[in-house]
Amino acid sequence: MAVTDTESPLLGEITCGTLLQKLQEIWDEVGESDDERDKLLLQIEQECLDVYKRKVEQAAKSRAELLQTLSDANAELSSLTTSLGEKSFVGIPDKSSGTIKEQLAAIAPALEQLWQQKEERVREFSDVQSQIQKICGEIAGGLSNDIPLVDESDLSLKKLDDFQSQLQELQKEKSDRLHKVLEFVSTVHDLCAVLGLDFLSTVTEVHPSLDEETGVQSKSISNETLSRLAKTVLTLKDDKKQRLQKLQELATQLIDLWNLMDTPDEERELFDHVTCNISASVDEVTLPGALARDLIEQAEVEVDRLDQLKASRMKEIALKKQSELEEIYARAHVEINPESARERIMSLIDSGNVEPTELLADMDSQIAKAKEEAFSRKDILDRVEKWMSACEEESWLEDYNRDQNRYSASRGAHLNLKRAEKARILVSKIPVMVDTLVAKTRAWEEEHSMSFAYDGVPLLAMLDEYGMLRQEREDEKRRLREQKKVQEQPHIEQDSAFSTRPSPARPVSAKKPVGARANNGGANGTPIRRLSLNANQNGSRSIAKEGGRRESLNRSAAPTNYVAISKEEAASSPVSGAADQVPASP
Repeated sequence: MAVTDTESPLLGEITCGTLLQKLQEIWDEVGESDDERDKLLLQIEQECLDVYKRKVEQAAKSRAELLQTLSDANAELSSLTTSLGEKSFVGIPDKSSGTIKEQLAAIAPALEQLWQQKEERVREFSDVQSQIQKICGEIAGGLSNDIPLVDESDLSLKKLDDFQSQLQELQKEKSDRLHKVLEFVSTVHDLCAVLGLDFLSTVTEVHPSLDEETGVQSKSISNETLSRLAKTVLTLKDDKKQRLQKLQELATQLIDLWNLMDTPDEERELFDHVTCNISASVDEVTLPGALARDLIEQAEVEVDRLDQLKASRMKEIALKKQSELEEIYARAHVEINPESARERIMSLIDSGNVEPTELLADMDSQIAKAKEEAFSRKDILDRVEKWMSACEEESWLEDYNRDQNRYSASRGAHLNLKRAEKARILVSKIPVMVDTLVAKTRAWEEEHSMSFAYDGVPLLAMLDEYGMLRQEREDEKRRLREQKKVQEQPHIEQDSAFSTRPSPARPVSAKKPVGARANNGGANGTPIRRLSLNANQNGSRSIAKEGGRRESLNRSAAPTNYVAISKEEAASSPVSGAADQVPASP
């Protein structure tokens, strides 16, 4: 060791020959034998061979490892390109050129680049898949914190595009669902406002994330949330519909009670917020609190109060309805016994055997039937009025024709002349009026299986009597004309026998035939006209005019001095033929 240490600085210059020479010197100095020397030399040679052998084995092993590394690198390179979907990569060197280390050195940058690309691609896949997983969880209603597993065997751009397309579809679905959720929440808010409900408590019962403080993107969009929101909206709409129906019923009752008891406008205005929606549809009611429960309860209390007040004013209300019924029948010229009806109502109320509501409902039913009957009689009544007006004009025309001074230049004579022309036209239509009235009356009686009475008198009887009276007048006119001709004949013969020129003397005075007609026929030179069904008493039965006016028809078939002729009626019928209906003017 001492020798080695002392000579160690010179080891860099020692060779195998110098070492062998040094060993010979040591052996010589020690006195080693040749056999021992040969043995040691053989040992040294064997040891050298072992060293070489180990080195060769190490070198071979190293080469094998390098080849394996190169093979792994090529396999990894191929795997990366396949995984990334890169069919051709610019940085991949030629596999057959150069030594192993050169090939490894050439392939290392490509592997590094592909590894970086793979890591980036994995991050992209992970990000897209995380978003997909999150949105799917939001739709399903359960969020998962697990990191999605990326399939590294396929990191191609095509698959990444597929994931991104899926993500876009999910994002669109999320947007649609979020929009639908916000619409539902807005509808719930409006309905709660109209119904007077707490919006926050209502909407948070569906899901806590639906309150106003939670951000839009954080609101639940799950199927369950949408379903519960839809049910909530449906429930609120049904509640709104029922409340509106209830409120409208109460408003109708209020208005009916107000009208019954003549409630002043000041009291009605207190419930304008109730009656304003009496004819509104469900969608038209949008004011906050318009259908609140306390408002409906307030209206119910008012209806109950008015019902109690109505019971105390039952007689007044019933008599008011009876007056309405009597007025309807009076306008329809239907004869009733109002006194007995009023006594019956008072006795029912005093006895307490009938509920006030039932009595009023019965009277409302009678009023409805009376209106229906009045409507069915309206057409005939209108024609009766026209017929009576025409009879009045007929009576006036007869008086006018008997007036000896009708052609004088007195004041207003031209107006009477025009009226007479129109009256003749109207009088000529009376037969048609009567025939039409008779036909319609008979049709009405057949339809209703009852007689059509006008203020208690059968209308057909009135028309038949009018026809007989009119025929009597025509016969009387014909007789007077013949009598007049007989009276004028002697004067005509005397004038023709004793004179060759016309005599200036006037014929028999015009007053004489008028007087004769008056004596024979009574007032106005016509038979006494009456509409009576009692021939034995020879009396007259009055006919009620509209408004309760009754006027005797003893003198004529209808009242006199009434003009109701339109210009259209005057133009629709010629004046000719009127002279046949009335006596010729003197």
